[in-house]
Formats: sequence, C-alpha cells, structure tokens
Amino acid sequence: MAKGSISIGDEVAIVATVRRRVTADRVSVSIPSYGFPHSIIDRTSQVQQGQPIELIGSVTHIDGDLATVNFGVPITVNLDTLRLVNAYKPPTSKTPLVDKPT
Repeated sequence: MAKGSISIGDEVAIVATVRRRVTADRVSVSIPSYGFPHSIIDRTSQVQQGQPIELIGSVTHIDGDLATVNFGVPITVNLDTLRLVNAYKPPTSKTPLVDKPT
C-alpha cells in the first residue's frame, strides 16, 4: 500500500489471527507488526484458533512508516499491514460560520 494513501481520520482494517478464547466473550488475537497479544470482545461468533479476523478502527496518528490506530485502545502498527476502508471526509457547512456585517 502506498504511504500517502492513508491519512489521519481514515477508517482502516487489519487482519489479525485468533490465538485462543480467553473467556466466553473475549478472544486473544495476534496483530501483525504489533509485538504484544491483544484481547477483543467477540460475543457473536465462535471463532477457532488460527482463524483470521478483521479489526476496523480509525487512524489517530502517523509517524513515518508507523500509524496509530484506535481499536478501542490505540495500537501502533506498520502502514503496510493496513487496508483503507473509508477515507475521511471533513464535514461541509452550507451556511457561513460568521454573521454578515450589519
């Protein structure tokens, strides 16, 4: 993925691998380029060990080849492991923010 295609505010996805089920509603996952295990809430499905699962979050910070993504908690990963889901579009205002002079 090109470096310039992801920017702050974009919604991105990353494919993590299920490590094991921790409790009835929590799953431990391994995220590529993130050196620590991460636990997510997964109440709806019955995922198995080794199964890929997609996590979606928004980019909060970019520093060179690293991006901080908020998946409930901020996680810093390589830009190469992210896939763009939705680009950020700033809100548009139809009326001016200042009053007309009188």
